This record gives sequence, structure tokens and C-alpha cells, in this order.
Amino acid sequence: MSEKAAQFPLVDISGYINPTSPEDKAQVVAQIRDAFKTFGFFQCTGHGVPVSLQRAMFKSLERFFSLPKEEKMEISVLKSPCRRGYEASGAHSRDGKAMPDAKESYYFCEDDPKVEMGGIYGPNQWPPLPEDEFRQPIWEYYKKTAAMGKLLWEILIEGLGRSPSTMERFSKRPLIGMNLLRYPSPADTAEGQFGLGAHNDWGGITVLLQEPGKEALEIWLEDEKEWVSVPAVEDRFVINCGDMLSGWSGHTYKSVHHRVVNKAPVERYSAVTAWHGDIFATNPFEEPGTSKETVGHLFVKRFQKQLKPSKALLAAIGVEA
Repeated sequence: MSEKAAQFPLVDISGYINPTSPEDKAQVVAQIRDAFKTFGFFQCTGHGVPVSLQRAMFKSLERFFSLPKEEKMEISVLKSPCRRGYEASGAHSRDGKAMPDAKESYYFCEDDPKVEMGGIYGPNQWPPLPEDEFRQPIWEYYKKTAAMGKLLWEILIEGLGRSPSTMERFSKRPLIGMNLLRYPSPADTAEGQFGLGAHNDWGGITVLLQEPGKEALEIWLEDEKEWVSVPAVEDRFVINCGDMLSGWSGHTYKSVHHRVVNKAPVERYSAVTAWHGDIFATNPFEEPGTSKETVGHLFVKRFQKQLKPSKALLAAIGVEA
């Protein structure tokens, strides 16, 4: 581990979840506030997500990504009106990048019975695997990390002097997406190709779990002008701030530039749960009515070219086509 990596903030949030005194909660709030102000991310312990569930989740990823490509393509994101399902390696390119990302991914959200809001809400596509070998452990993990994302939003809101009760209007029907990822080994990655190219997350809070012992996530340290690896440690989540959260905080909280470069000699897995907020919710750091900009506005602004949102979605959130 590098000297810089050793300085990355590590926060035990158990004092907020199960406090023995008001000081316990205040200490966690201060630590997370300072981590997001200084680095834009932190490593999280004391979260309450069982290690056994984390291991079961990674085992489920291995089962899914080991399926023949033809079977995975049966649930391609291109077959879903909600763009949920499988995306093959090389399918995702970033603006201005010569090579597409090497990652494979499987994406899903809350499983709603019908398509609403032009695909913002709707059903998931599930792979042809036994319930107890994929959907059950994955869904349990999703619920646990979604609850963690909501709790962290509450802490960050409290960190800037707002009441945690603000979450009531911010989380009525929140956007919570989960991306399961497989990164090929370096030997199966083209020269100059990244597992995931350099980017900032667009929205709120990202809850990432890396496969233990397989470092790949790199954070850009602006002051030092260098990329530094984030340790991949079992039972330790990496929490980072997206552009929406950063902007709404007046950039008090930093949105961190990051990328993925698989350093292990074998394939590698990770899981990302992204907690953004209700599509009609406005800035939780401001009084209601201060701003009309919503989560939905920012979502469409960021992904309008990529997702080509429907007129129904644009009309619902108040954006002109």
C-alpha cells in the first residue's frame, strides 16, 4: 500500500447506527463530512452488511458471468425498455476515449411490475439461474446496501447542518441502481484499454465493494497530480460522491475522478450500489421551494444523448423535448 493510500479516510459508522451517546453519532457525521470535503470518498466499516452475504454475492457474480455469452445476451440491456440487464465487454465507450471499457456488467434496480416514467421505473431482467444461486443473495445484498446509501445521505445532510428528517421528502421513491461488474484479466485486456475509463459519477452516493485482494480502483489526487490505488479489503466498502451531490452541497463535498485498472493476474469482480434520490426531489441542503432543479432534471441532462429519454419522461419531469 502506498503512503497516499494509507492516508485514505477509514470510517467506522457503527457509532451512528448503534450509538451509546450523542457524541458517537456526532463523531461519525464529522468524520464523513471531513472525508468528503477532503477526498470525495472514504472507506467504510461497521456497516452491518454480513461478510457471509458479501461472499455469497461475489459467488453469484461468478455464476452469472460464467454463463455462455449467448445466454447472457438473452437479457441484454437493449431488450429492456428500462435498460436493465447484461452489457457485454466493449459495449460501453466514453466520450473522447479511443477504446471502450473492458468490463462486463449486469444492471438492475427496484423491481417494479410495469414500465413507468419512460423506463425510469419498471421490471428487471433476471438470468436463467436457480433463485438461491443468484437472485436471492443478490437481492438481499441490494437491499442492505440500498439501506446503507440512504443512511449515508442522511449523515451527509446532517453534516451540513440540515435535519436528517429532510430524507423523508428526498426518498419517497428513490432511484437506486446496482451494477455487478466483471473485469477481465490484464492478459485478456487490450493494450491501453481500461477496465473502466476515468470518470466522475453523475449522481448521489456510490457504495462499492471490491473483490478482496484484487486492487483495481484508482483515485485521482488533484493536488499530487497522480493516480493512487484504493486497497481492496474484505468487509470494507468504498463510498464516493457524485456530481449531483457535490453541486448541491456547493462543492463542499467533492466529486472524485476515478478509474479501474485490474492489477490482479486473473479476472476480478465488484458491485456498485448507487443511491440518487426521488426523481422529483430537489436539493436536500436547501429549503423546499428554493430551487426547482430535481434529481430527474440532472439525470436527463447527464444521459440525454446516451439514453434518448422518451417524450413521456421529459414531460413528466418538466423538461422540453
